[in-house]
Amino acid sequence: MAIRWEALTVDALDPSSIAQWWAQTLDWEVVDWLPAGVEVRQPERQSASLFFLSVPEAKQIKNRLHLDLYADDQSETIDALVARGAARADVGQPEDAACIVMRDPEGNEFCLLDPR
Repeated sequence: MAIRWEALTVDALDPSSIAQWWAQTLDWEVVDWLPAGVEVRQPERQSASLFFLSVPEAKQIKNRLHLDLYADDQSETIDALVARGAARADVGQPEDAACIVMRDPEGNEFCLLDPR
């Protein structure tokens, strides 16, 4: 039996807005605008997608899954993300953690790793 990962689904109050935010952040594109939500994917559909599912309630607790991202200039990227509505987050990580925990504009946590 072969199983293939198709998408990571994220609950969203405003799927259109947060999908566009993530598409810009990852340099991906919005590929589907559906009544249930909005999908973003790498150009050429080379990877699994992110699907932002419309839900009526705001996020209440820490994510059980999160994205680990990296950029060539972590500090510059943090500043750019904050300017676009992200925020640094404290989820109990140690001060010397190898990543910076962030929240997107809807409060979903993700990590920005040290450059590799």
